Amino acid sequence: MAEVLVYVDHVDGAVRKPTLELLTLARRIGEPVAVHLGAGVDTAAPVLAEHGAVKVLAADAPEFADYLVAPKVDALQAAYDAVSPAAVLVPSSAEGKEIAARLAVRIGSGIITDAVDLEAGDEGPVATQSVFAAAFTTKSRVTKGTPVITVKPNSAAVEAAPAAGAVEQLAVTVSEASKGTRVVGRTPRESTGRPELTEAAIVVSGGRGVNGAENFPLIEDLADSLGAAVGAARAAVGAGGYPHTNQVGQTGKSVSPQLYIAAGISGAIQHRAGMQTSKTIVAINKDAEAPIFELVDYGVVGDLFQVVPQLTDEVKSRKG
Repeated sequence: MAEVLVYVDHVDGAVRKPTLELLTLARRIGEPVAVHLGAGVDTAAPVLAEHGAVKVLAADAPEFADYLVAPKVDALQAAYDAVSPAAVLVPSSAEGKEIAARLAVRIGSGIITDAVDLEAGDEGPVATQSVFAAAFTTKSRVTKGTPVITVKPNSAAVEAAPAAGAVEQLAVTVSEASKGTRVVGRTPRESTGRPELTEAAIVVSGGRGVNGAENFPLIEDLADSLGAAVGAARAAVGAGGYPHTNQVGQTGKSVSPQLYIAAGISGAIQHRAGMQTSKTIVAINKDAEAPIFELVDYGVVGDLFQVVPQLTDEVKSRKG
């Protein structure tokens, strides 16, 4: 069976959930070979093996941290040359998509971004995408070269499938051309204790109806009761109600959680493009004609300042 390269997204060896989803999808089309760059492979390897990696190609070099994405592309290209895979899978993060695009150019292959599903086909992997602001679902495949595919988080359920996961060192030569942009400083993101927005199984978002930053604690309290991430519509962000890093929509982040709760969000196409692939959608809005109600699974017509606190109390009482 052909091998499939899976780029590992991790923090010092702590493997992030989208990578485990990629390993699950990779097993549908071949044997997953994980590519781990940077420190922490001893921590990551058992987790990767537990989820189906037949082997782990590992490389660590200061250039991976000292420069922007180009050295990582050098390493992934070295893995590609060593394995001759049937496909290359990369998480659909901002960095992941840049790495995938640069790799596709280097190896002369087609690329598919933001896939939400993957299956084997007679002429190569077939990817499912949600396109044109999530108005259509398409199936596509790469017809030139080795498919390079980025997959959105929460697109597949993580499934364990123990494999050998033997660690092999990957020889990487970082080119001088890849050292054009040096990282001169980093500021750690302040932890909120909540899951990362694009990876969260539950997202609670607030919109214009929340009426400013002073009222967003209502949204945060509901999110915390559910163990959810907090999102915001563009209108709320534009009015200074919440940081842009939490914006969901066409000009923000795309999410696909198991449960999406929209409070005080009208449901303009810009917002829908970023959350329409959520598995279950619940909307709270006092306007019964709001467009958001056209795509929800459950809708509550009511004042969010009354509904959200009651919902939060009910969740807390059931958990308690």
